[in-house]
Formats: sequence, C-alpha cells, structure tokens
Amino acid sequence: MTGTRLTIISGCSGGGKSTLLRALAARGYATVEEPGRRIVAEELAGDGRALPWVNPQGFARRAFELALADLTAVKDANERVFFDRGLGDAMAALQHCGGEVADGAEALAMFDPLVFMAPPWPEIYQQDAARQHGFEAAVAEYERLCAFYPAQGFTVITLPKAPVEARVEAILAQNAAH
Repeated sequence: MTGTRLTIISGCSGGGKSTLLRALAARGYATVEEPGRRIVAEELAGDGRALPWVNPQGFARRAFELALADLTAVKDANERVFFDRGLGDAMAALQHCGGEVADGAEALAMFDPLVFMAPPWPEIYQQDAARQHGFEAAVAEYERLCAFYPAQGFTVITLPKAPVEARVEAILAQNAAH
C-alpha cells in the first residue's frame, strides 16, 4: 500500500458527504461512492429484501461486504482515495444491528487515523427514495458513528457547516498537516 492514503468521510445521513466527494473528484482525487446508496439503488430495482428499512442487518452485511470489495479495489492505487462512508460505517451499522464484525478490524486499520464527520445539518437534509428515515434517525446514527470511530482508534474531525469548497479545503488542510 505504499503511497496510498485512504481517508474516510463519514457523518450524518444527508450531511453533504456525497456532494463533498463529487467536489474532491472534480479536483482529481480518487473517490469511492457510499456502499449504502449503491445497495439501495440495486434493491429498489430488484426484490428489495436488503433495504435498510426492511432488513437492517442484511443491509449492513451487504454494505460491509461491498466496502471490503471497494477497499480491495483501491488499496494499491498509490494515491489518496476518499471514501464516502465505507467499511467503518458498515461495521458500526452491523454492530448496531447485533451482527458480527470480527473480520473487519484489520482492514479498517488500513485507513488514515483521521475520520472527517459531516455533522447534522437540518438546512440541507432531504429525504428521498433511498433515504426514507427522518432527521432524528440520522442524528442518532451520527452519534453512534462519533462513538464508534474513536473506539477503533480514529480521531474524528468535524467538518464545518460551510459551502462545499470550504469543506474540501478543511479536509485537504488537515490531511496535509497530518
């Protein structure tokens, strides 16, 4: 993994993570889309058995497996890669649902020790076909993630509630300093 830096952007559902990843990609950085959104799109087009509001543990297990596959796909990229959620979030979701996460600790250790958290931001939060839970559930998930990552040895950096370019600059400045 020489030269590869893997950075997690996590946080509140509807907190602007995907918009932030698109801005990083526009600057030429490698990015990995959120597993959950990809799974929901696939499930909505199929039988829907692993939707998070139908089968939370099945959804979390699929997110975990997809996040491991994403990690395998980029671990030798020899560049900085930003992840929209990913392995840690899937592990936290599995843990919350009572699922087993024993096989993820070694892979999680491959990521940079800083995790950037998009805080709850009601002014930009929107429900849609893939995000059917309310803002209160998003805040509860955010709080679980803020507890999960430090318990795994990560340092959580809360992103400012600011325009996307200011958020990009905050991430790049922290990564350069670290």
